[in-house]
Amino acid sequence: MRPQLQFPLVLLALLGFVGLLVLLFILVQVGLVTLAFAKLGLTPLQGFALLFATLLGSGVNIPVAETGHVVKRPVLRAFPGFGHFNVRTETELVPQVVAVNLGGCIIPCLLCLYLVSGMGASAGLLLATGAVAALCYALARPVPGRGIAVPVLLPPLATALAALILAPQGQAAPVAYVAGTLGTLVGADLLHLATPRTRRVLDAAVLSIGGAGTFDGIFITGIVAVLLA
Repeated sequence: MRPQLQFPLVLLALLGFVGLLVLLFILVQVGLVTLAFAKLGLTPLQGFALLFATLLGSGVNIPVAETGHVVKRPVLRAFPGFGHFNVRTETELVPQVVAVNLGGCIIPCLLCLYLVSGMGASAGLLLATGAVAALCYALARPVPGRGIAVPVLLPPLATALAALILAPQGQAAPVAYVAGTLGTLVGADLLHLATPRTRRVLDAAVLSIGGAGTFDGIFITGIVAVLLA
């Protein structure tokens, strides 16, 4: 039997999404994420808005360039039937595109810009960011079909340590967030995606900066590093 698109599934997905929002709001109000955002000078409501925008934006990739590499991409095509849609998978050749992820790149970078505007770009911040970028570059690995994979625990620990050592007095938390976010973006994504070999290994239609395998690394590194700093 061919798969069918059914309305109740859409309704259940919508209810599940609303339930997730309620759960996230509760967790932000009483959880560790609230503490992390508070250390960055954000209120619980601002923290919830930022978290919601980050998670929602993680599914949005904005194309910025083409690599010149052509890849195969599976495409779901729906055909009308009797009271339902028949869905089947086809393959097409498409140009490989480099994109920036809204939730994993643009929104965190805007927060970094806001934090830097308040504390200034100190030598300690630049050194910490460079150290995290070098570490993430050494640890990150391209995984075909997934993206750039980054270890979960080591970058946040290293970021927090770098911030505690290098940040000016009273700026450990914002330095940790900026260094963790920008260091992961540069070291894991930008430096790896700049090489043709990595783009061929990934063999994906969209190479997302801040998305796919590095989104978790960027989010976790920034939050955990702030908590530890």
